[in-house]
Amino acid sequence: MQSKYNRQLLPLAKQLRKEMTKEERHLWYDFLRLYPIRFSRQKVLGKYIADFYSAEAKLVIELDGSQHYEDSNTEKDAERTDFLEGYGLMVIRIPNNEVTRNFRGVCEYIDAAVKQSLSQLR
Repeated sequence: MQSKYNRQLLPLAKQLRKEMTKEERHLWYDFLRLYPIRFSRQKVLGKYIADFYSAEAKLVIELDGSQHYEDSNTEKDAERTDFLEGYGLMVIRIPNNEVTRNFRGVCEYIDAAVKQSLSQLR
């Protein structure tokens, strides 16, 4: 398995941090930034950049826009998830429209996923 860190993706990750989608900004500034378990934005993991990542909880959060539901992209997402799970990470995918429509439910879902992951690590 390749290294968990790819320096060549750093410039793109920095750019993506500056140009977060409105859903990413909402989730970051209104929940994850102050969450008791630390999360990083646009974290380089191998050949991918995860939207949000917690090393402590071994959790990746991916926010998916409508393009993720096209056939070719669902295959790429499955490959990406398999790759990240190969490192022992839990990957959760949340549709962008859920962040907008049901923000509280999304936050509760993430909180439950963090707690579940932490309980399995202890």
